[in-house]
Amino acid sequence: MSQFSLNYIAPMSERPRYHADDRSRDVLALDPRPVEIEDARSRPQAPALEQEGFALIAHESAVTDFDNNDEINRLYRLETERLLLELTNADAVAFCSQPVRRTTAVSRLMVSEKFYDARVADFVHVDISDATAAAMAKQTSKRYAHYNLWRVYSPPPQDMPLALCDIRSVVASDLVEADAIMDIPGKRESSYVGLVVRYNPRHRWSYFSNMNRDELLVFKSQVPHTAFKNTTCPPRASIEMRAIAYWYL
Repeated sequence: MSQFSLNYIAPMSERPRYHADDRSRDVLALDPRPVEIEDARSRPQAPALEQEGFALIAHESAVTDFDNNDEINRLYRLETERLLLELTNADAVAFCSQPVRRTTAVSRLMVSEKFYDARVADFVHVDISDATAAAMAKQTSKRYAHYNLWRVYSPPPQDMPLALCDIRSVVASDLVEADAIMDIPGKRESSYVGLVVRYNPRHRWSYFSNMNRDELLVFKSQVPHTAFKNTTCPPRASIEMRAIAYWYL
């Protein structure tokens, strides 16, 4: 294991708030903590969606250029949907947000058609609360689950890999509701409820070293996660999709 600093949330007298674009408006008191992060590639048994809440899947994409919006529209959405259907045995899959590309070279949110190019998120968070997840799913089936599908498309190694917390090491009191503000240029500001995370020494953190474009990191949306700095490496570029799987029986 190696030790890195992760940004948890410190005690706050007001409700936390963070913005997709203008982070100077964030209301976040960060609590940097040194934690041990295990390289999951070294485990004798790989992490699984049913246990830790995340898994690394071998998946060769037909996309040749992840910066090409047309290829993402024509190829990536369909192949990602097919993979999640196979992985979960769900009856249907629906994407609940636009594709987001992230790189340490981006300083502000950039919008190109329906695609977002955003900065790396460097504090421990859960993308959506349970209430937000239920509202997004619209209760169209008795059983549903939210997933993140995350791929690095820059060559390894990367300067800001993604760390994930074993969902079994998280308790409800670790989670703090926060307002996630979508301050997208040219659009009316909106928000939804996400979660930030208090430090707990019981948290068990992992990452996958040297990810490449033929791998897909799939994790349940309740899993706390954050980018962390490995400054000796080149900048990383990644693309993420968020989807809901539905089971009708």
